[in-house]
Amino acid sequence: MNRCAEAAAVAATVPGAGEAGLRPPMVPRQASFFPPPVPNPFVQQTRIGAARRIQICILGIILLPLRVLLVGIILLLAWPFAAIATVCCPEKLTHPMTGWRRKIAQRALKFLGHAMFFSMGFVVSVKGRIASPLEAPIFVVAPHSTFFDGIACVVAGLPSLVSRNENAQTPLVGRLLRAVQPVLVSRVDPDSRKNTINEIRKRATSEGQWPQILVFPEGTCTNRSCLITFKPGAFIPGVPVQPVLLRYPNKLDTVTWTWQGYTFLQLCVLTFCQPFTKVEVEFMPVQVPSDEEKSDPVLFASRVRNLMAEALGIPVTDHTYEDCRLMISAGQLTLPMEAGLVEFTKISRKLKLDWDGIRKHLDEYASIASSSKGGRIGIEEFAEYLKLPVSDVLRQLFALFDRNNDGSIDFREYVIGLAVLCNPANTEEIIQVAFKLFDVDEDGYITEEEFSTILQASLGVPDLDVSGLFKEIAHGDSISYEEFKSFALKHPEYAKIFTTYLDLQTCHVFSLPKEAQTAPSMASNRVSPEDRAESASDKKED
Repeated sequence: MNRCAEAAAVAATVPGAGEAGLRPPMVPRQASFFPPPVPNPFVQQTRIGAARRIQICILGIILLPLRVLLVGIILLLAWPFAAIATVCCPEKLTHPMTGWRRKIAQRALKFLGHAMFFSMGFVVSVKGRIASPLEAPIFVVAPHSTFFDGIACVVAGLPSLVSRNENAQTPLVGRLLRAVQPVLVSRVDPDSRKNTINEIRKRATSEGQWPQILVFPEGTCTNRSCLITFKPGAFIPGVPVQPVLLRYPNKLDTVTWTWQGYTFLQLCVLTFCQPFTKVEVEFMPVQVPSDEEKSDPVLFASRVRNLMAEALGIPVTDHTYEDCRLMISAGQLTLPMEAGLVEFTKISRKLKLDWDGIRKHLDEYASIASSSKGGRIGIEEFAEYLKLPVSDVLRQLFALFDRNNDGSIDFREYVIGLAVLCNPANTEEIIQVAFKLFDVDEDGYITEEEFSTILQASLGVPDLDVSGLFKEIAHGDSISYEEFKSFALKHPEYAKIFTTYLDLQTCHVFSLPKEAQTAPSMASNRVSPEDRAESASDKKED
């Protein structure tokens, strides 16, 4: 009898294999994955009372058309200066602007920038000292909550921005953007991220030849209730940075532009109808990276973020732009938008999941959840989703996802459960062991009969129909290792089910009297990870 067949025989004869008492122990929950102690940073709901609405309507009759006219005039005045400064210059600069080009762009556009924000009703107060290019080649600005945050660029003296390549091709605005010598990012170029980092590093170490660079390290807009994770791009060069804080101390918030809230046009109208809008721009002391931080930009970014959050008096959170994308996707799939708020970066580090993988899970989950309990699924729907019957093992698995023990799970609990369950259960080694267990005749392929035999023993269900699940994994009449591995990585929730077989044998061995543990333990050892090469005694026993 070969190793896996012997193991199958042991597991099949485990007394009470279907009893909860001999089931492998539950994976412990991890407190670090409980809901974060911060409100959703990607939504904003501004409530406007009746008196305020009347005021907006009255003032808007005069202020709105006047301010729109002034903004239009200033943009038209700025365009010739930007055009002169960038004439005969390539869209992507290889050398910094010098001489009269740089002076025209800096002086004229800075003045007109101040005039434009003044015409929109912004009253700007500046705190702190602006560092020179030699002191701090990079400005990091937070919190990023609105398109009006561009005022920080004007106050800082028009440093270069990191912007999409498409923005530079936009009529009027594109020419103004090119005048500040931006770092352009292309979404169609697979090497764009690497090229962008190299460009930032080149400019940051040019000793003042290039303008300073201004970066919003959060990468997306929030409601300023916290600071989300800083992207490391601005910190990779390992040069000193100057943190810049933005505050909007107004009774009525008409500027916050998040993924759920007012649109661009609505915010412009509301802001233009206010008598004035206050904004504070504070330049903090320059932060110089330590030797350790120079080699670890994430550590440098984390320290700077903590300093900025402390100065602002707000918490930090591990949410990122990817969480925002998940939240929006959840909303588009008619799931509660909160269900997509899962601290993706923290979880993906543990699971090694990518956006496409999570998005696929979200689609599959939504197809079931949308027709059940308003975005939540119970054990029956969960079993249907996994194409398996309800069993003791499945109930234990479901309990890992049911974070608040209410008998149902939402998408957020599902993704968090994956992280708790599958780290490190879904490693290459475990997948290899699981494949060897199913491959009873050791021919390198798993047949449907072999697949059914092992799952019957694992789940404690004697009459188990696994044809649906088998067809989903196999591309033909059998499953190769590559097909098995691909499925296990894309669907990590099965990792626990596939390896429960090993746990059952372990539980059985420890439940036997001590004098009877020797023989079964040999069988149990035979399914542990090992090379194909075997000793002579092993071959003799087979």
